[in-house]
Amino acid sequence: MILEKLWEFLSSKTAIIVYVVLLLLLIIFLAVFMIADEHRKPLIIKKGKETLKGPGRGRRPGSGLGMPNSATVGRNVTQVVQQQPTVIKVETETTLKKEDKNEQTDESRFFMLTQIDEKYKTYEEPKYTTKIGLEELCNQFRNFMSYKLKLYYNISDIRRFIASLSVSKTMILQGMSGTGKTSLAYAFGEFLQNPTTVVPIQPMWKERTDLIGYYNEFTKKFNEGVLLQKIYEANYTDEIYITVLDEMNIARIEYYFAEFLSLLELPNLESRNLDVITDVWDNDPKLLNNGQLRLAKNMWFIGTANNDDSTFAISDKVYDRAMIINLDTKAEPFEAPKTAPVKISCEHLERIMETAKKDFTISRRNLNRIKKLDSYMIANFHLTFGNRIMKQIKTYVPVFVACGGDELEAIDDILSRKVMRKLEAQNPVYVRNASEGLCNYLDEVFGVDKMPLCKEYILRIARNA
Repeated sequence: MILEKLWEFLSSKTAIIVYVVLLLLLIIFLAVFMIADEHRKPLIIKKGKETLKGPGRGRRPGSGLGMPNSATVGRNVTQVVQQQPTVIKVETETTLKKEDKNEQTDESRFFMLTQIDEKYKTYEEPKYTTKIGLEELCNQFRNFMSYKLKLYYNISDIRRFIASLSVSKTMILQGMSGTGKTSLAYAFGEFLQNPTTVVPIQPMWKERTDLIGYYNEFTKKFNEGVLLQKIYEANYTDEIYITVLDEMNIARIEYYFAEFLSLLELPNLESRNLDVITDVWDNDPKLLNNGQLRLAKNMWFIGTANNDDSTFAISDKVYDRAMIINLDTKAEPFEAPKTAPVKISCEHLERIMETAKKDFTISRRNLNRIKKLDSYMIANFHLTFGNRIMKQIKTYVPVFVACGGDELEAIDDILSRKVMRKLEAQNPVYVRNASEGLCNYLDEVFGVDKMPLCKEYILRIARNA
């Protein structure tokens, strides 16, 4: 009975009014407390480097130990006003903290990039070789590897490597482990006297900060990755910079390298700007422009890929934009003459490649053959070469020929890597049944035994079906 009466009283209109009044009183009390606390904060008055603080916060400049009273502070404030009335600046502690944050800019947050700025203040451009052609470049590179590094490659692989540099800033060397994928890219840097940067890819990488580094909010420093340093340095010179993304498909390439793939596709070099940091400090490195860094034209990215169960499949987006070289066999050792390294500029390399595109354009006969094959692939497999692949073919083939290769050999090579590879995404049973007809058509159009790499790729897909 007592409980029922108590509950009736607690739920009555009178009780509810009491609750509301108590809540309002509590809110008023908290508001008054916060205002009073704000007024208790010290008044900070600055004159030059001198600072006076309010009660309870410290001591007056020049005084001994002890706590000054309010009258003492008042006298000090008056004294400062009399000495320099026009320079007084009243600030809260919050404002002072913001100023202190800005004062941290005295030391650069990009230590390594700032060091590169200092290094290139006295930089003198090296004397580059300007008389070497593409065929000579291939032969000398191959002999240098044999003589100096005891690395052996077929001349056709060297031609593929050099010709691929003319097509894309991204290259993928794939094949079985131990076939010399990383060694080839490393040796090219040694040959050019500008060491190759090797970046071992980690399985947990998921974004570009894993590749270039990130800003640490706690230390107020940017953790600069070695790749970021090389990208920055490349903007100072015209040397050729090779970066190896070692075991690039041990993580998903589209996660950490997507921004690079998109930027490198832009035809306008001035637009290839990599976002590094969101804000700007006055003493940031010289070549950072609004937190962005230019991807210089003298940089190439070469990924090595193993095709096994421990790696991720490489997507069409990556394959379409990159040049692919399959290294499935090892060359026999051979004796090479003493061969010195060379020093060539990116400008010279691009110039001799552009000359090759003019001097060794694809013959009209072979262009017609390529068009016939394109029509056949559309009709039977719903696959087309596309504008990007045709542009790559028209660049790759002339440069390969200028390196000392055969035109039809170059066509066979790039078609196998760029077109026949797409058959892997088709119905395997259908590809197996249509494989013989496709091989026969290649013989009909290009000649018997003239497209071995394409037919080998087709038959391998058919066998695995």
